[in-house]
Amino acid sequence: MEDNTIIMTMDDGTEVEFTVLETTVFGGNNYILVTDAPDDEDGLCFVMKEVSDPDAEEAVYEDPTDEEADAVMAIFQQMLEGEIDIER
Repeated sequence: MEDNTIIMTMDDGTEVEFTVLETTVFGGNNYILVTDAPDDEDGLCFVMKEVSDPDAEEAVYEDPTDEEADAVMAIFQQMLEGEIDIER
């Protein structure tokens, strides 16, 4: 996937820049895998579930349930095998 940077506004109003590593659909929902690390550096990654209204101008994401996160992370690990090391 091509490098894609997004800005997320947190609940407290602060803005955080993330790089989207991959996207997938699971159970009819869209998910993204994002990181806060600069290219070629170790960092944290997060699975986010899209909960946007279909007519919304901007996407809205939230944390998935633990079960969703585990299932989607396994998909992302398979998709990115050999490209990125993802540790749980």
